[in-house]
Amino acid sequence: MKILLTAFDPFGGESINPAEEAVKSVASPDGVELYKLTVPTVFGKSSETVIQEIDRIHPDVVVSIGQAGGRSGITPERVAINVDDARIADNEGNTPKNKPVVTDGPAAYFSTLPIYEITEALTAAGITSSISNSAGTFVCNHLMYAVLHYAADKFPGMRAGFIHVPFLPEQAVQKRENCPSMPLDTIVCGIEIALETVAETK
Repeated sequence: MKILLTAFDPFGGESINPAEEAVKSVASPDGVELYKLTVPTVFGKSSETVIQEIDRIHPDVVVSIGQAGGRSGITPERVAINVDDARIADNEGNTPKNKPVVTDGPAAYFSTLPIYEITEALTAAGITSSISNSAGTFVCNHLMYAVLHYAADKFPGMRAGFIHVPFLPEQAVQKRENCPSMPLDTIVCGIEIALETVAETK
């Protein structure tokens, strides 16, 4: 099995992105050929970068990881919607407002990852986790939607989805009081469990 694991670079004034930092250290599950890719936090360019890699390696699964500051746990996303609507600028200054990710595309795509099994496995391991019903309307949602749309059109057997992770403690301490965070080694472990679960779930 081939899994493409992607992570965004820092954005929104942050000097680090926990997704990128964690993915660097993630080990491949047994029987999995793991490919890693850092993705620019930019509308359009993010999906183009991942789609180019999909075309190159033909993965069985694409798992994208992103930062969701303010969340306390690891949260697989249930759905991506066909909307780009930026509250802040992306890393190239783009601020789309109420624009479709794909013109004339479906309203939404559901994740094809085993999101229930992932949250159950994480919880059993003592890692805070829950399913999220909104990937937002920033670049994370953009990428999830674009990849699922591309899979539906070009790689119908390919599974794909998105998982958000919290701030690292060193980020959270600079935010509001009691801002949630998760240690890097816990995030790494959580992503590894998620990949193992994906590999084991048909």
